[in-house]
Amino acid sequence: MSTSVTRRTVLAGGAGVALGLALPGPAAHAGGHHPVSVSFTLDATTLDGGEQVTSVTLDTRRLGPIDPAGLHPGTFSVHARATSPIPIAPGDLIFSEYDLDRTVTAARLDRQGNIVLDLNHGEGQLGGGTLGYILSKGRNVRLDLVYTITQNTPLVRRHGPPVTVTDFVQGRLSNPEVDAFSHHVSGSGMKYRLYSPERSPGRGRRPLILWLHGAGEGASLPDGYYDNETTLRANRGALGFATPQAQRIFSGAYVVAPQSTSYWMEDGPRFAPLIRDIVGDLVRRERVDPDRIHVVGCSNGGYMALKMTVAYPDLFAASVPICGVVEPLGGGGPPLVTDAELAAIRTPTWLVTSLDDDTVPPETNTVHAHDLIPGSLVTLYDHVVWNGYRFPGHFSWIYVARNDPSVDGTHLWQWMSRRRR
Repeated sequence: MSTSVTRRTVLAGGAGVALGLALPGPAAHAGGHHPVSVSFTLDATTLDGGEQVTSVTLDTRRLGPIDPAGLHPGTFSVHARATSPIPIAPGDLIFSEYDLDRTVTAARLDRQGNIVLDLNHGEGQLGGGTLGYILSKGRNVRLDLVYTITQNTPLVRRHGPPVTVTDFVQGRLSNPEVDAFSHHVSGSGMKYRLYSPERSPGRGRRPLILWLHGAGEGASLPDGYYDNETTLRANRGALGFATPQAQRIFSGAYVVAPQSTSYWMEDGPRFAPLIRDIVGDLVRRERVDPDRIHVVGCSNGGYMALKMTVAYPDLFAASVPICGVVEPLGGGGPPLVTDAELAAIRTPTWLVTSLDDDTVPPETNTVHAHDLIPGSLVTLYDHVVWNGYRFPGHFSWIYVARNDPSVDGTHLWQWMSRRRR
């Protein structure tokens, strides 16, 4: 007995728009009961290499207690389709669109009595990601996701006859780590996400960590695309500082992640005061300690972290540029951060990169900056490997998001937490 029910819902920028309704199968319900509709949530996790849908949760609580012994990976099938939310020009390339069956590795009940379908996923695995990279635009975009659930066998209940769902309704994309960041727009129109630490009676002002994203996480304004999400879904850079481990080390810290209207390197001097205004506003309206503001950025954001310490030499307690850009990529043109600017940086600085980075050459960028910034620290990795998976050499921000860099036994987050302006 099976029912194939399709619900096509576009999930773009957090909104769901129904495009179609269910088609009940020949055995839509048992015992002559009314049709049964069940909504479902797409459960996502931001892995080091980007966000993936890792499970689907079916809202089956109201069906009555389900017998878990009757659940197995073949009880349901899951099909996923992911497409770009903005038009793609003929001949243009977008990476990570897909239309395929997702492998269900387990079917289980959560504590609320909902059925959870665990899906096969992992670093470097195609067909589960939530972002697509448009080559000509150099941008990640949140893909429109349409999931189709097929029930293959009736659900066995502890009380009452078996039940077959006739209508599956797709709901929101849920990622607790991303959802913990609130959405804001500054007075200049720059969007940003903010993680706020738990409030505790008697606690004073908290540190603020400013995360500056890479080039692929900016907006694409010509297409009207300014999502304010990809910076939290493309990697764990900002999320790492909101983890319980980081929050313990920093004794509770705010984490702010602005999103560029293009990319920072396009016009760093113009973006710098806009970022500064966001920081200043948070100091005024939140319990932010102005003496413990840290700036961290990767690649394009590593450039911007350097630029911020050049523009505002007395603002930050610490700076962590990761595979930051100093010299123009591809050669030619003046340096983006001059030798004189690097030599004048007074902010305590810890630089990080991997020696096999073939996107931002280490020697002419990170190593060169370390040679000129007075008293700076540097961590140079041979490769980027985490949990046995080897990433591209440019992905050295993974180490910072995991608090791996260390000097003389002191890890990066602990070093940052001890810095005061």
